[in-house]
Order: sequence, then C-alpha cells, then structure tokens
Amino acid sequence: MRYKIVPPVRDRAFLADAQRAVPLVPGTVEDCCLRIVDETTAPSRDAAREYLTFLEALELVAETSRGFERRRVDAAEADLADAFERRVFGASELLDALREADSLTVEEAFDALREHVPRWERDRHTDWEAEWRERTERLLDWSVTLGLAVNDGDRYRPAERE
Repeated sequence: MRYKIVPPVRDRAFLADAQRAVPLVPGTVEDCCLRIVDETTAPSRDAAREYLTFLEALELVAETSRGFERRRVDAAEADLADAFERRVFGASELLDALREADSLTVEEAFDALREHVPRWERDRHTDWEAEWRERTERLLDWSVTLGLAVNDGDRYRPAERE
C-alpha cells in the first residue's frame, strides 16, 4: 500500500518526537493526534492526523483493529528513506526522475510527476496542478530531510547514498 499524505516537511527529530507520542498500547486516532499536538510542534489536530498517517507510511507506527500503536523501532536508526520511497505515493517516481535528470527544479519535478497523477485526483481538485505542485515540493523537501536528495537553491539533485 502506498500513502498519499505528504505533510509539511519537518526534521527527523520531529518524526522521532511524534513517534514517541503514539502509545505502545493501541490508541484511537483522536487520542494519538492529541498526544502528537501536546508533545510536538504540530499546529493542530488535523496536522497531527497527517503526521500520524505519514508515520505509518514510514513504518514508525502501525494501525491495528484497536487504533494506532508505536512500533518498536528507533526513528533515528530506521531506514526512513527506504520506507518513504516504497510507501509514499509519488516518491519513487519523483526520485527516479531526479536520478535520471541529475537535477530538477520544483516545476521540472512536477512535470516529471504529472503523468503519474491519477485521473480521480485530477477530478477531485478544482486546481489539481497547484495541489500537486505543492505535493511535489513537499516530496522533494522530505527527500532532502531523509537523505535522498540535496537542495541547491532552486534545484534538487540526488544525494550520494552509502
């Protein structure tokens, strides 16, 4: 399963704090979101919900039949880049385009991702291109945070991976 939610970029420390806010014993979505708001700089419950879903995509939390629970992985040591590329919609396509081109602006990256935007997503928004340009920029910025890309001013390029 690939997750579509791409919240505003934060650093890895924020992800670790948000993960720690989620209980080890499953909690409701509401409870987990309130805990994320209380224990991080997430500005609202809606923002916390986006980060909760993103944490699930990064394999830091899991949804069970009883709610969300923190996975017993260290966010500082987990391969978040791999989970991001595998499980966040648009990430692998964008990173493939970035590696092929060697560097891209946000607009060039959006052009590369455009063909992968599903029809239902295009029909869902009155200005789907603006929505997906923002999503593309967030994907690029998360790629930088997770060590998959480097931002050189207005251009992004692939990071050297070990």
